[in-house]
Amino acid sequence: MIPPFDYFTHRADCKRKQDERAARLATLPKAYLYPLAPAERGILDEDIGSLVQDVQKGEKSAVDVLRAYGKVAVKAQEKTNCLTEVMLKEAEGWIEKGEINLKGPLAGIPVSLKDSIGVAGFDSSVGYSCNTGKPIRFDGAIVRMLKDAGAVPFVKTALPVTLLSFESFNDVWGRCLNPHNPKYSPGGSTGGEGALLAFGGSRIGIGSDVAGSVRAPAHYSGCYSLRCSTGRWPKLGVSTSMPGQEGIPSVFSPMARTLMDLTYFTRSFVQMQPWKYDQSVHPLAWRTAAETEYMEKKTLKVGIMRTDNVVDPAPACARALDLAASALKQQGHEVFDVTPPSPYEALVIASNLLNSDGTKTFRSFFRTGESDDAGAKEFGKYMRYPRFIKWFYWAYVKYIKRDEIWAGLLEHWHAKSAVEYWQWVTKRELYKNKWHEWWNTFGEKGDGLDFILTPPNATPAVPHGGMKSAAAACGYTFLFNLLDYTCGIMPVTHVDPALDMLAPSVKINKMNGVAQGAYEHYDAIKMAGLPVGIQLVGRRLEEEKVLACMKRLEDALEARGQKYELLPVPDL
Repeated sequence: MIPPFDYFTHRADCKRKQDERAARLATLPKAYLYPLAPAERGILDEDIGSLVQDVQKGEKSAVDVLRAYGKVAVKAQEKTNCLTEVMLKEAEGWIEKGEINLKGPLAGIPVSLKDSIGVAGFDSSVGYSCNTGKPIRFDGAIVRMLKDAGAVPFVKTALPVTLLSFESFNDVWGRCLNPHNPKYSPGGSTGGEGALLAFGGSRIGIGSDVAGSVRAPAHYSGCYSLRCSTGRWPKLGVSTSMPGQEGIPSVFSPMARTLMDLTYFTRSFVQMQPWKYDQSVHPLAWRTAAETEYMEKKTLKVGIMRTDNVVDPAPACARALDLAASALKQQGHEVFDVTPPSPYEALVIASNLLNSDGTKTFRSFFRTGESDDAGAKEFGKYMRYPRFIKWFYWAYVKYIKRDEIWAGLLEHWHAKSAVEYWQWVTKRELYKNKWHEWWNTFGEKGDGLDFILTPPNATPAVPHGGMKSAAAACGYTFLFNLLDYTCGIMPVTHVDPALDMLAPSVKINKMNGVAQGAYEHYDAIKMAGLPVGIQLVGRRLEEEKVLACMKRLEDALEARGQKYELLPVPDL
């Protein structure tokens, strides 16, 4: 319908989808309405490797496993609004009809999916009302792989309308809440997965990441995630807000409630040979030898990147990094601070590549009156200003305010011609080579640095609407999208007001514009109890090594009595 009359279609479509979700929940089989039985509690406490064996041996029913997790997912929806499409009845049908391979390596494991992943018979709206009422005809590659492996897709989860935010809000589904504190975001853009996994309504989820979208939710909500390198994970049959965007490729990657499950799932998924389902996947088999090598290596050499020199980590995030570094030192590993090639340079390059179209593509899906993401709205608005107005503002920031950081981000913030775009791609490749050469200086064969630890973000979760000012403070994750490095997020601690207050000497109004936007929301008292994670970084296509090193770190923390305590599954 022609604007502005499409406003009424927009409101009607949003109401229809919300009513549809409510009806699906209200008409679930009675089994989903009963309290958790002791046997179901046992299922929820079991790791997925053990559950798979039980299902394969016939000791547990795949439907019983599905119902146990389905019950908690329904409760998670009540508390956090984390679900979009509810597929529980259909999932039972897939099991009964034999569409799920219950002899596979993931036999009977319920898997939650980001809303953008295509499942036959269901919308992949990505939060845009114009995409509703258009069910996908065929399962995408990820879903076909899951079913062949024996896994059971059972719900789809919340995201932001643009897929460009560490919040998860849109008019179609509403706002997703953090299970630790409903006043805060669970992260984004895979925020529904973060909330559902932390709550206990799923053990395994799949999301996508273009600037930190499976990593911020793990850090904000308190679960585990792995940002895979491009070509390790299929992406055929998914929806996006920016089709064709390849300057900073989005990658689909796993999330999990525990590290054990994350490792088991990733290993099993890669062993399914995803390159047979999607031509974009490298024919790279799971390298057990690499996993074993880093599980057994006596002394690991660990670089600590304490700051990106754009936004220093807030006390809670700096403390989490110190806890991880101290635990590794106590185990005899070599831990030292590193200063890699400028992360700020990466932020400038990546931000210009990701929005080289001037935000026209993701805005093209909006209908009249449709709510924008708080952060995307701000930088989209700036993109649309006339160039001469932007020049005057840039000059004001650079020469009057003398904010070199913020001015450097604003300087080229406009739609790019093909020639300009190619120039920025060249900058990207030269920057990637700087890192390649820098890492190779550690040891004769580049083996003197096993991995890097960084904060996942400068602060813990932002309050709702916080991305309006904090959107640019994504450098700790965005950096590694540009580099295409493998990264893992693991929760380490929680915000503690007794330990994590800002020092009186910290003057937010003296910070650069990016840092001010992030620190505007940091309040250790209000944030008390929110999760705080760390980011463990390997090089490109090093998923096996990164997972093994995450295990070494978790073991080191557990040896000190500091292993992260998951949010307990509530009584239903």
